[in-house]
Amino acid sequence: MLREEMDMPDPLFPMKIHRCLYEKSGTTTFNNHWHAHLEFIYVMEGEVRFTCNSQQYDAVPGDIFILNSTDLHHGITLSDRVFYYAVIVDPSLLHSRTVDAVETKYIAPIASNRIRFENKISDDPLVRESLSSLIEEFFGEAFGYELAVKSWIYRLLTALLRHHVAVQFSPEEYSSRIRKLERIDPVLRHIEENYSRKLSVDELADIANMSRFHFGRTFKELTDRSVTDYINFVRVNRCEYDLRHSDKTITEIALTHGFHDVYYFSRLFKSYKGVPPTELRKTN
Repeated sequence: MLREEMDMPDPLFPMKIHRCLYEKSGTTTFNNHWHAHLEFIYVMEGEVRFTCNSQQYDAVPGDIFILNSTDLHHGITLSDRVFYYAVIVDPSLLHSRTVDAVETKYIAPIASNRIRFENKISDDPLVRESLSSLIEEFFGEAFGYELAVKSWIYRLLTALLRHHVAVQFSPEEYSSRIRKLERIDPVLRHIEENYSRKLSVDELADIANMSRFHFGRTFKELTDRSVTDYINFVRVNRCEYDLRHSDKTITEIALTHGFHDVYYFSRLFKSYKGVPPTELRKTN
């Protein structure tokens, strides 16, 4: 399963922060997965590429990434030293004990993923201040730090609600998305493990136990890519890694990752990455 289940160190205060340090360009920071929690990534050093629902975002120090519940995401470093904080919050931390306006208008929709935030935020001082202060309080552990952390989370959510809402789902739409993700999970895993050979839509539809038409439509809805486009996207990313970190020829790399026509591979690579593989190889 691509769904990641998370344990919290303190069940009574269900959140955690990871310090994530990588010291080699091209390192996978996390494989493609999704989870039910909210995650905030704050990049402090280096350059890193995050892919969220098949949309690529390159990050530099100061950039913040918001990973909503059910967002499919993975990451790879683009420089030899990358450091970022990953703040993971269980929505249950935010709920009120009584049903008030804050709960019904804001917290419940966020917790149930009916309100989804933009994935990348580059220049919002209030978002940056809220996240920085939250991290400082969490690791400082001064008396009352839990109260301070929770207050900064609310301030962070306020800034996001005012300026960075991407979409709002109804409860029915959210439940439908969860069901569809669970159906597509084994397909995405199968692609990750078998991308270098020919994969047909019929084969993948059978894994999901769906008709070809319904599968194609559902896959596009969840990944924002057609099946063929997604498979090529995976292949090109693997090729990019080898171009940066191996001595294999371009032809060898193309063949290894499922491309049997090097000229087609070169055109496709440029369409995804903006430069042909020969130019990328020269820069590395």
